[in-house]
Amino acid sequence: MKSLEVTLRAVRENGRKALVPYFVAGATPDWVRHVEAAALGGADAIEIGIPFSDPMMDGVVIQEAGLRALQAGTTFESIGRQLTSIDTEVPLIAMTYYNIFLHYGLARSAGRLHEFGLSGAIVPDLSLEESDEWRTSCGEHDIATIFLVAPSTPAERIKEVARRSEGFLYASARMAVTGASSDQGDGARVVANVREASDLPVYVGIGITTPEQAATTAAVSDGVIVGSALVKVILNGASVHDVENFVRSFRDAIDTTFEV
Repeated sequence: MKSLEVTLRAVRENGRKALVPYFVAGATPDWVRHVEAAALGGADAIEIGIPFSDPMMDGVVIQEAGLRALQAGTTFESIGRQLTSIDTEVPLIAMTYYNIFLHYGLARSAGRLHEFGLSGAIVPDLSLEESDEWRTSCGEHDIATIFLVAPSTPAERIKEVARRSEGFLYASARMAVTGASSDQGDGARVVANVREASDLPVYVGIGITTPEQAATTAAVSDGVIVGSALVKVILNGASVHDVENFVRSFRDAIDTTFEV
């Protein structure tokens, strides 16, 4: 079992609902300080988005952040150099597209993720059928490969996804790209379907916009992922203190609901 999964299973066993904020690396000059602020605000794991020129899952907010990062000269290696300055023990998880790792070399990419201090990777455009080489490379460096389950994923496919996923399963609440939403989507149904196939922690993402939504979604899952809502406040000029308060507002809403 990968170290990320050991950590996240312990979070669940302790009765805590996980909170996983998402950042676009390089979107602002002080992005690593934002990551540290999220840890102080109560994050249990943090996703580090590696910007890519042709994202297929990202909505307009994250696309804008990615464009800013790329225009500032952000690269896989520059992200790694900056990550080495982060002062936190909260697990860090890469999220990006397969072409970056394929171009860089799968074994080399997995090794660099480990060297940069990351313990997991979400690659939304990597299919199960083409994942063997990547998962093998990750296995040599204690990098958990995390797959997504959509509202449309059939039961038999969920079993295969769950069998190959490590760390946690990412339950998409809706058939859409990332972005804010005013409703809960299909997260509860996706989680229920996953739990029939696996005991991996299941976190819901895509459209978690407010602390209230996060608390409601946490009631039917093991945790929530907050992306676009956080990235938007950063693009609007949020300070390090603002980021900590933003994350803490989600943490407090979840913990108040579950009396952790």
